[in-house]
Amino acid sequence: MRFSKDSVRRIFSGLFLSALTTGCQAPYILKSAWSQADLLMSRKSLEKVMAQESIPEDVDGKTANTGVTADEKKKLQLAIDAKTFGEEELGLKKNSNYDSYVKLDRPYVSYVVSAAKKNHLEAHLWSFPIIGAVPYKGYFNQDDAKAEAERLRNEGFDTYVRGVSAYSTLGWFDDPILSSMLRYTDYDLVNTIIHESVHATLYINSQADFNERLATYIGNIGADLFFARREGDQSPTLAQARSESDDDKLFSEFISAEIDALKLWYAEKSKNQALDPEFLKLRDAKFAEIAQRFESKIKPRLKSERYAKNLTQSLSPGNLNNARLLAWKLYVYDLSDFDRAYIALGRDPRKLIEFAKSLEKEKDAEAALKRFGR
Repeated sequence: MRFSKDSVRRIFSGLFLSALTTGCQAPYILKSAWSQADLLMSRKSLEKVMAQESIPEDVDGKTANTGVTADEKKKLQLAIDAKTFGEEELGLKKNSNYDSYVKLDRPYVSYVVSAAKKNHLEAHLWSFPIIGAVPYKGYFNQDDAKAEAERLRNEGFDTYVRGVSAYSTLGWFDDPILSSMLRYTDYDLVNTIIHESVHATLYINSQADFNERLATYIGNIGADLFFARREGDQSPTLAQARSESDDDKLFSEFISAEIDALKLWYAEKSKNQALDPEFLKLRDAKFAEIAQRFESKIKPRLKSERYAKNLTQSLSPGNLNNARLLAWKLYVYDLSDFDRAYIALGRDPRKLIEFAKSLEKEKDAEAALKRFGR
């Protein structure tokens, strides 16, 4: 069934007004719902898009033209194949996600704000209907995200704002493929499709760390299996992906240890020291030490130049703070528990996903995962 733009807007307004009748989040949720409705109404059938004649490669990607180039069609077909692989080979939920396409007029579909206290590695949480408490807040408008970050900085928080090329509505709506996703490498696109499909398969309320790390882990092993099946073990795509995967593991081990050490440092310093300029000066010195250890011990061992460049920038003075560290913690902090569970389950991704589903009613899914691995 096709809905008019007005009817979709009414559906969103009714949904969120009934879910949140009071509270300061209501304006934000309604504005987000309005933007989401516009996005959904911009969807074009992927079947029709693929059937259209390809537009020239030099067409400005920022225009409202909904056509696609021949290279973009290859990416779209790759996304279709990745979704099918996830459903048929990994056991991910079958749905109508990624059956449509939206060409955006901006490089990112949304912008995410993260925040944290300056003297603790403790994320600021936002609470929403359905998904519960999460350590981030997304905006379709970049200026709105910057305004939220500025408000939080004025309240004394560290903040981090990043553009997002893809996200999941957790199965509530049929998510389209977005033009922002087509800028990914082939491997990253497949990984993203599988990652977001994991969210649509399982999402445990108020346990964002477990949800994101599960999706990251399944995305990684799923993409590896996809390209091994598609191109063989000696494929250049898989070789590059394995290099980046090795970098992921190396950085995960490094940043996990740094986060654990910083937690202890904060616990010691916060007992007798107020959040004053002297404390912040000491904290900046700790951040500089982390950056120096990365440069001397980790960067020379990285195999991907792109990975090394991005991390060097993130760890540079003025960029590293608690909010950015916790964003890394959310996605890459110590995936070894998933490794142990995967091995214990015979390296079968279907069994890992079913096991993850069995933790849905656990108060602490990460603790249950750790117990299983042991």
